[in-house]
Amino acid sequence: MNGETHVGVDVGGGGIRIRADVGGRPFDERDRAPVPRARGRIDEIRLATRIGELLAAVSPPGEPMRATRLAVGLTGMPELLDAAAFASALAARCDTTSIIVANDGLTTHLGALGGEAGTVIAAGTGVVASATDLASIWRRGDGWGHLIGDEGGGAWIGAAGLRAALRAADGREGSSPTLLAEARRRFGSTDDLIARVYGGEAPAHELAGFAPVVAEAARSGDQVAAGIWDRAGTLLAETAFAVSSGLPPRYSWGGKLFDAGELLLDPFRKELHRRAPGARVDPPVGQSADGALLLARRGLGEAAIALAGFAEEFRLKPHLAPRP
Repeated sequence: MNGETHVGVDVGGGGIRIRADVGGRPFDERDRAPVPRARGRIDEIRLATRIGELLAAVSPPGEPMRATRLAVGLTGMPELLDAAAFASALAARCDTTSIIVANDGLTTHLGALGGEAGTVIAAGTGVVASATDLASIWRRGDGWGHLIGDEGGGAWIGAAGLRAALRAADGREGSSPTLLAEARRRFGSTDDLIARVYGGEAPAHELAGFAPVVAEAARSGDQVAAGIWDRAGTLLAETAFAVSSGLPPRYSWGGKLFDAGELLLDPFRKELHRRAPGARVDPPVGQSADGALLLARRGLGEAAIALAGFAEEFRLKPHLAPRP
């Protein structure tokens, strides 16, 4: 493997992160802008351009990135993305013979459990659960997007917090004056809030940005905010348990939402242990970017995951890759 270059890319609501192994030397680069979208779908060309810019930052000075294999784990795969068009756009920006485009549930699973069997819940702006034995079983839960799914994720928490704030503006029960004050501080008037949430390019990103505010309110003693986080942890455990049937009762997690610590982990663990007494709930050994790099090193091979809509590999001829 010496002399080979493998690149893992994680694309999510919190931006893009690259982990590369260039001849045995590790590189790490990231940006935090939201995933570019066009007409409700991921904009493959703009996303590939941003990844290309990050690849240039981890390439040897004056040399283009030449990768043995590049693997990308991203939100919205396959529903919101044309994988072939995206691979073509990436090929125009990176000299490689193989590109894997994968759902970020797969790369989070590989990162959290180090490529071993079990169930992983990935929670950032959105939510997806992945359960596999890396042989014949592969299941996915949620990942339905912020409008009709992603229950317990960052956008869900932010939306719940804003609902509690607007209930306070209306004078209704179940409201949080604390969250209303914080919403006004962040957005301005309630009219400004609505314009930002409904009129922005990335509404889910806008909603998820309020989740840390809900966390601070919960830590400061706001019971409505605390209840939102408790419910979020319970929902994440419910989703993880639902897809884990027939697998070893080993669970882990990934995604930036879990940076909230025990505020989320405590209800998550409690609900899992209630549903699966004796289950192992292990801290992740790595992140989604680590999982993407592991996928780049391993490739798909004959793994069942290649048939499950979670990942697709595009083999390219050097210097003859299709151009967008």
